[in-house]
Amino acid sequence: MIKKINMTMLTDFYELTMANGYFETGIGNNIAYFDMFFRKIPDGGGFAIVAGLEQLINFLDNLKFQDEDIEFLREKGGFSEPFLEYLRNFKFECDVWAIPEGTPVFPGEPIISVRGPVIQAQFIETIMLLVINHQSLIATKANRIVRAAKGRPVMEFGTRRAHGASAAIDGARAAYIGGCIGTACTITERDYGVPALGTMAHSWVQMFDNEYEAFKTFAKYYPDNCILLVDTYNVIKLGIPAAIKVFKEMKPKKMGIRLDSGDVTYLTKRARAMLDEAGLTECSIVVSNSLDEYLIRDVINQGACIDSFGVGERLITSKSEPVFGGVYKLAGIDKDNVIIPKMKISENVEKITNPGFKSVYRLYDKNTNKAEADVITLNHEEIPQGSDYEIFNPNTPWKRKTMSNFYAKNLRVQIFDKGVCIYKNPNINEIKNYCKEQIETLWEEVLRFENPHEYYVDLSKELYEMRLKLIEEYQG
Repeated sequence: MIKKINMTMLTDFYELTMANGYFETGIGNNIAYFDMFFRKIPDGGGFAIVAGLEQLINFLDNLKFQDEDIEFLREKGGFSEPFLEYLRNFKFECDVWAIPEGTPVFPGEPIISVRGPVIQAQFIETIMLLVINHQSLIATKANRIVRAAKGRPVMEFGTRRAHGASAAIDGARAAYIGGCIGTACTITERDYGVPALGTMAHSWVQMFDNEYEAFKTFAKYYPDNCILLVDTYNVIKLGIPAAIKVFKEMKPKKMGIRLDSGDVTYLTKRARAMLDEAGLTECSIVVSNSLDEYLIRDVINQGACIDSFGVGERLITSKSEPVFGGVYKLAGIDKDNVIIPKMKISENVEKITNPGFKSVYRLYDKNTNKAEADVITLNHEEIPQGSDYEIFNPNTPWKRKTMSNFYAKNLRVQIFDKGVCIYKNPNINEIKNYCKEQIETLWEEVLRFENPHEYYVDLSKELYEMRLKLIEEYQG
């Protein structure tokens, strides 16, 4: 396993200055409620996918300030000695609720909620946003690409283009959750169980006198997975003929060719014809090189003969929209065992937050088992199953929807109880399968790449009225 590095100090500096301030004013142990949510779906899509919870749990389980951390802060200045001693004995004691990894989610929904001493609940903001934002972004992008491939396998090939080691490793994990069949990143299989896959580089071919010798040697050592890169020199005149010759002579158990350049629609059509004419109908065609969901969709529509895809930089960096934009906001404080709701008011409507300690319910049609709407409720509320239930859109108060003939599921589960993890992480394949199952509950209109149907995410009547009351109070 990778050597675990203590990441406690991976935090925005203001988290520490606020913590010192909370401690010095004597309110550090006051109970606060925070929500992590996002405001905008990447690439204008219809939904996003939660990922990264396992890594967040690992971080929270190992929060500990080491001696060198304390000394660094002492030398930095601005922190009281009693506060530094508090950090030396720091112990995470918060309650945490979360929507499980692999779940489709929508803007405004509290993906993670934290209840606990404000000094602790505030401090974990940075790492939570870093981990959940990154993996949710990549899982969402991967799923778009996988859906564009229309059932053809997609491999994540972006390790060398990722923004650092952790982005490559955790990004490959997130891509697998989103639907990829494996990754080029070897360490991700070792640590997370994501299958490591690969073929050969052009340099392998160039090391030999000709493509035939290069391919024959590769087939000798890898007869169970003989995928030959045929575009080093000339695909039609040299690469494919050499591959055909080797396949007929060596008869590997699994054979395929890979194209990493050129007009893939034209080249794959020609390649398929040549392979079939040679009697190699079982030989697969793999395509890579700067692919994304739009290019994959287009070449398939143009009749390209492709069996699987390798997608690199545009997936691992989510090149078209590389920021997920999740935020972490105060939702309430506890005063004498009563929750005092808090919310942020903004000139930008989308930045107005929802107050209180909340849950998220997904409402499914009983006849189709399709998801019809999500409802954000106050945590004590329960949605009546099957009977008429009215929900409220916070941004268009005249727009109400009455649900009937439905069943409801609370999407969130408790992860930590007073700092103790009570959640059993599913394995990576369970998360991947769960993700696929949950996406299948969404209507096709929500799955569109352009102008998807806007999925209902509304508020319960009680939460809606609380929100209106607070807006009136704050604005005087």
